[in-house]
Amino acid sequence: MELGRLLILWGLILVGVGVVLVLAPKLFAWFGHLPGDIRIERDNVRVYIPVTSMLVVSLLLTVGLNLIAWLMRWWGGKV
Repeated sequence: MELGRLLILWGLILVGVGVVLVLAPKLFAWFGHLPGDIRIERDNVRVYIPVTSMLVVSLLLTVGLNLIAWLMRWWGGKV
């Protein structure tokens, strides 16, 4: 696939995610508030370490990208 087409595809995916986040913000309200996300709030200091949320993102990206790679290999072999 050409680089230009790939960039357009990723741009459309990002626009789609942005539209979902703008139109339905409560859909992802749970993100960042999972058990295991470290949140320290003091008088003048706030520290937030989203450990569990980043594990979820990593898992979703791994599964999604492996699925895309598998589909590209499968589709490429059939054509």
